Amino acid sequence: MADGIDLNEIKKRMEGALASLHKDLGGLRTGRASASLLDPVMVDAYGQKMPLNQVANVNAPEPKLITVQIWDKSMVGPVDKAVREAGLGLNPVVDGQNLRIPLPDLNEERRRELVKVGRDYAENAKVAIRHVRRDGMEGLKKAEKDKEIGQDEARASSEKVQKMTDDMVSEADRILAAKEAEIMQV
Repeated sequence: MADGIDLNEIKKRMEGALASLHKDLGGLRTGRASASLLDPVMVDAYGQKMPLNQVANVNAPEPKLITVQIWDKSMVGPVDKAVREAGLGLNPVVDGQNLRIPLPDLNEERRRELVKVGRDYAENAKVAIRHVRRDGMEGLKKAEKDKEIGQDEARASSEKVQKMTDDMVSEADRILAAKEAEIMQV
């Protein structure tokens, strides 16, 4: 560890971005209904954005159906709107205080849409990784300027941070490629 930055902390933050990517991609369906499919859905509830699972129960009772049991009757409209606008290509059917969300078969067009969503998730993860790199580099420059570390140590640490960044971005690309292959299988 350099006095300016902790390389293990940087690595942990970058790995957190990859873990978030895994979670997001896990929500993309590949043929079966899953309650995690709706994890990225954020609902305008009580004056703020909230995850869907904080205003309703989400279940997948059948392979082609997701049900959402909304706790507060006043939230039915906002939950319906949030699911429709989440970019998942789902059209909920309002049934009292519940939503029934039939999953359409994955045609070629829908598969391509899911791949685009996956690419957006991967790009967000890469941006997060680059933000961690930027923070690390700024910490190194500050430590060098404050004479906490020498120029050689700053250069060596910045090379390690860059290598870590490159490795994590490559891993994000690999994770995305695997998910794309899974989605595009017929």
